[in-house]
Amino acid sequence: MRKAGPVRYGGEMRGQVQDKAMSKDEVRDGVELTNLDQELFEGADATKRDLVEYLDAVSERMIPGLTNRPLSVIRVLRGQAPFMQKNLPKYTPSWVPKVPLWAESSKREVSYALCNDRKTLLWFANQRAVEYHPTLFRVGEWDRPTYLVLDIDPPDTDAFALAVTATQLARQALVGAGLAGAVKTSGAKGLHVFVPITSATTEEVAAATRALAARAERLDPTVATTAFVREERNGKVFLDSTRAGGATVVTAYSPRIRQGVPVSYPLAWDDLDGVNPREFTIHTAPRLVAGRDPWQELMPEPQPLPADLIAEGREIPIARVQAMHEGRRRARAKRETAHKDDGPEAGSGSTSDPSAPA
Repeated sequence: MRKAGPVRYGGEMRGQVQDKAMSKDEVRDGVELTNLDQELFEGADATKRDLVEYLDAVSERMIPGLTNRPLSVIRVLRGQAPFMQKNLPKYTPSWVPKVPLWAESSKREVSYALCNDRKTLLWFANQRAVEYHPTLFRVGEWDRPTYLVLDIDPPDTDAFALAVTATQLARQALVGAGLAGAVKTSGAKGLHVFVPITSATTEEVAAATRALAARAERLDPTVATTAFVREERNGKVFLDSTRAGGATVVTAYSPRIRQGVPVSYPLAWDDLDGVNPREFTIHTAPRLVAGRDPWQELMPEPQPLPADLIAEGREIPIARVQAMHEGRRRARAKRETAHKDDGPEAGSGSTSDPSAPA
């Protein structure tokens, strides 16, 4: 994130309320809001008050995407690096809904929040929670994701036009499979394609996602790739098919911890070519959604996944697992090479340090 100082107008920081009486702490919907006029983070060009005002303004549009979904947030506290919070802190108010989930990676139970209402969203805003990453499933429907998601990840922040091209490839693959989806900016450097689905298991959704990514890649392999290992992408756009199972995806309208605080914003397919994702920020988005909900308007009805798509995906190796095995293979080969280099013949007559890198 590039450093940028706050912009000032008439001696006041942007986002700072001119009325000094309004700079004091407030209570909104029963939630005490504190330190509102502090800078949100370096380079934000926004205060904590701006975050609160934005989330309150779009709460009716954000909350449907969060309701009854275990939530992870990314918080940014003063003087600290941003961090993801899954487990609710002990000081969480009793009225914040929560659900316990077993975390296999850490072998412990994690208490996730459910952000089902404005009051809870305001509490998170006061905790300086900037990003909102819900699961693709709802509570009680652990093996029934409601969306298939393709994460379109360009090679760098200045390659959005390339990401648009890859996203159109994904759309062609969707149409070819008889499916329809909606698209939004990620709020970072790429795009997200969401396909609402009916009655499919996590395994089926994961397989179908792999198949769609592979089909999109075949349409133009000079632009798109499904290579999970970054070094193997060669400047192409990564079609990430791993957003399934317990994965989370930033929700529509969520701010991101980036310079200027951009937000994940819905787009019409026909508008992709003329879009600058930096235009959608916590300062501009409220005006754009006034009286409407573009994400709801653009989202097609849930649809079943084609059986042939699922079957095709089952024949494609899972990217993370394949990358893990490849990493282990390379590490083993490296150890074997090092062992040979350190053998009696390699070391005979040598006066150099055998532990020095080649």
